[in-house]
Amino acid sequence: MDDLTLTRPGATLAYDSSGDGPIVVQAHGLTSSRDAELELLDVRALADEGHRLVRYDAAGHGRSPGSDDPERYRWTVLADDLIALLDEVGAEQPVDAIGISMGTGTILTAAVRHPERFRRLVLGLPPTAWDTRPAQAALYRQMADIIETRGWEGLAELLAAGPVTLPPVMAERELTPRFELRPETAPTVLRGAALSDLPTPDELVTLRMPVLLLPWAGDPGHPLSTAERLHELLPDSELFVAENAADADTWPRRIAAFLR
Repeated sequence: MDDLTLTRPGATLAYDSSGDGPIVVQAHGLTSSRDAELELLDVRALADEGHRLVRYDAAGHGRSPGSDDPERYRWTVLADDLIALLDEVGAEQPVDAIGISMGTGTILTAAVRHPERFRRLVLGLPPTAWDTRPAQAALYRQMADIIETRGWEGLAELLAAGPVTLPPVMAERELTPRFELRPETAPTVLRGAALSDLPTPDELVTLRMPVLLLPWAGDPGHPLSTAERLHELLPDSELFVAENAADADTWPRRIAAFLR
């Protein structure tokens, strides 16, 4: 499938579209890409089940180059990209949205600003937020500094030393984090993530669309506390915690049922 592109201020977004029917847009996590995320969550079957699936690489990731400005990678700006992409693909009706980590942050930020654009939300691996965010932001800044001073080998040494713990799902699947950041802007993207946080609780309680929360256990970068708090705040939400790989393997089926 050939890439389509959308020109945005400070970025060119690469995306693809498959299937026919109501639009489902998928947003990946930080340092990942739409293709790398297939190891974690593959929902391409939705395109064969009556949906039009739109997947894209966020600015600075995969095949989407971006500018060398940390402000460009704040979740508020990524949320503007998402809304622009919905306009580009002709989303005249509210869409379903699926996110992982940064993608979840992007979707929630867009949803509190434009709730009328979304029908249902699937929020995978909600990231650190609010009280837990400062420590994660410090890690992102440290990663950015190491990439600039010691390169990717230095980053691999940092991660191997222990700041990042693989959750049980990834350990069971023998998966390691994929770094799909574009080399020319990788430190900048990480610093933009460090500037970002989820919308405030007061903003989130205003959302009325159905929400499916899909966290997993044992991941400090995606703590259960965030998902549990979102479950409290979002009035029409359901929560399923993946304790192991077998639980995570049910995600595509659960998502398909939720979006019917």
